[in-house]
Amino acid sequence: MNQMNSNTNCLIIAGEKSGEEHAESFLPQLIEKNPHIHFFGVGGDYFKGLGIELFYHIKDFAAMGISEVLTKLFFYIEAEKKILQEVALRNCKSAILIDFQGFNLRLAKKLKKQGVKVLYYVAPQAWAWKSHRAKTVGDSVYSLFSIIPFEKKWFAQRGTNKIISVPHPLYLKYREELTNISKKNDLSSKPYINLLLLPGSRNSEVKSLLPIYIEACKELQKEFNLKISIVRTESVDQRWYEEYNHFISTYYNSEELTKALKEADLCLATSGTVTLACALFEVPTIVCYKTTLLNWFLYSQFVRYKGFVSLGNIVNEEEIFPELLQDEVNSYILVQKLKRWLSDSSFYSQTIKKLEATKSSLTGEDINVSDYMGEVISENR
Repeated sequence: MNQMNSNTNCLIIAGEKSGEEHAESFLPQLIEKNPHIHFFGVGGDYFKGLGIELFYHIKDFAAMGISEVLTKLFFYIEAEKKILQEVALRNCKSAILIDFQGFNLRLAKKLKKQGVKVLYYVAPQAWAWKSHRAKTVGDSVYSLFSIIPFEKKWFAQRGTNKIISVPHPLYLKYREELTNISKKNDLSSKPYINLLLLPGSRNSEVKSLLPIYIEACKELQKEFNLKISIVRTESVDQRWYEEYNHFISTYYNSEELTKALKEADLCLATSGTVTLACALFEVPTIVCYKTTLLNWFLYSQFVRYKGFVSLGNIVNEEEIFPELLQDEVNSYILVQKLKRWLSDSSFYSQTIKKLEATKSSLTGEDINVSDYMGEVISENR
C-alpha cells in the first residue's frame, strides 16, 4: 500500500526506550483496533515489531545528560526538519508524542502550525524545570496524558484545557503481580535480610555506583546477617559485575525484576523509573544519583527545581525514600541510612505502610486510552 495515500497517517515519536515502554500500555490495542491507521516516526525494536515505519531508531536518537544533548543538537535539528517534511508530504493530521520533552515540545509547536492534533503521552516535567513549558503545552497540545497524580491540577492551572490522568504504565505492567505482595514488617524475625542492588541500566552508572554499594554492604555485614542480590542488566558490560561474583549471593536478569523485588527486604537503587517499581512493591529503598561533573554543573546552573528526584517520592509527595545526590553517594552515608531500617522495626514498618498508598495513587481516570486516541486520529483525517 502506498502510505502517502493511505486512509490515515499518524506520526509517533518515542525518543527513548522508556517511551517505548510507556507505549506498551496503549499502542498494541490502538493498532489492532485501527488497521486503517499507518504509524511512522521514531522508536526502537518494539515499535518495529509492531509494524511501525521508523525514520530514526532509538539507539541513534536518545542522549543522556545535558552535555550529550548539546553534542547532538545538529542531528536533532535535521531530524525535526525531516519529520515535519514527511508530515506535510503524507498529509498527516495527528501525532502521538511520548515523553522526550526537549525534542517533542519543540516539535509540538511546529506540528500545531501545520494543523496537526498532538496527543502528548506522559506530561513533561515542567513542574521540575522550565515551568514556562506549561504554556507551550497549553498552546500546542490537543490532549495531554498525565501519569503522575498532581500534574493534572498543575497543568490545568497553567492553561492546559484537556488533560487526562491515566494509569501509570508501570502500574499497568505490574498490576496483576501487585495483588499478592506479602512483606514481613519485622526484620528481626527473619533468618537473613535480603538487600537488593539496582545499580542502573547504563555502563557509566554501574561502573561508578556498584563499587560504592558493595563497600556499604561489606560494612553492614559486620553487624547484620545480609544476603546480597542484584539485578544484572543485559545492556551493561558484564565485567562490571564479575569482580563481585564471590560476594553476591543471587543474580537476577532484568526480566526477573518483579521476582527480585518480591524477595527483597531493602534496596539500594540508582535513580530512574525502577525506583517507582520499588515503591509499588513496597521495598524500602535508598535512591542514589551520580553524574559527570559537567552534567552536574550544567544542572546546578540551569535547573532551579529543588524537589524530589525519585518517582517513588514524587508520586507520594513525601520523602519516603532517602535521596543521595553526587558527593552524598558514599558508603558511610549509605550504611547510616540503611541502619535506621535495620535497627528500628517500627520505622521499617511505617515505611512499608506509607508505600502501600503508591498503587492507589497511580490508577488514573476510568478511560480507555487506545479507544480515545483511535477516535481522535480517525476523526482528524
